[in-house]
Amino acid sequence: MGAGFGTFDLRYLRDKAKREVDFVVVRDGTPWFLVEVKTSGRREISSALRHFHQVLDTSNAFQLSFDLDFVDEDCFSVAEPVRVPAATMLSQLV
Repeated sequence: MGAGFGTFDLRYLRDKAKREVDFVVVRDGTPWFLVEVKTSGRREISSALRHFHQVLDTSNAFQLSFDLDFVDEDCFSVAEPVRVPAATMLSQLV
């Protein structure tokens, strides 16, 4: 018995052009949001993340960065692909 929030799956995404995104969260059979994980350094948003966000019309697309400090902001309020501290995004999944 679930909590009434839906049925969720966690998937990996890669196309024939070898563009890939680390995680796709699927809610009730529809891609909900995308997550690309970067350990450090990269400031620009991944072109694959932008591509799949547009093609799949997901609600959100996050590029998680472990080199950024926690920020007390709702990262789910941003519709465009965004670079976000890993701790910030992960804290909002509860």
